[in-house]
This record gives sequence, C-alpha cells and structure tokens, in this order.
Amino acid sequence: MNAPTPRPRRLPRSPVVLRSGQWWLIGRTGSVPASDPAFTTVLDDFAQAMAAADRAVAGLRLRQSELSAPDPGDRR
Repeated sequence: MNAPTPRPRRLPRSPVVLRSGQWWLIGRTGSVPASDPAFTTVLDDFAQAMAAADRAVAGLRLRQSELSAPDPGDRR
C-alpha cells in the first residue's frame, strides 16, 4: 500500500510552491526549480514562520470562541 502523495504547498501571496521537498518558482509560462541554497533556506524559514503564525491565530480564535460561548451552568 502506497502512502498518499502530499499536496504541493504554496506560500500565501507568492509565486512559490513546495513540491516533494523542492521549491519551485511558478510563472505564467511554466515553473522553474529554485536551486540556490541561500534562497531555499529563506523560503524554508518563511514557510515555518507562516505555519507558526497560522497555528497561533487558530489558537487565539479557539480561545476567543471558548470565552464567548455561553456557560451551560448560567441560568437566568
């Protein structure tokens, strides 16, 4: 049984996609693999920072919804 192929991850608001561990620059006429190690390191770091920010926002939204939910023991 083969494991499912991970979907490509696109960095938000950018022409960059991570496919099978390789960064690709996407344009109107096609795509080119990003091969510069310094550039791909920056892309890796940026993707990790974006993922951490997404998790933090999700945590804040969850906390906010828990705080605004009515207390089932509060009967008036």
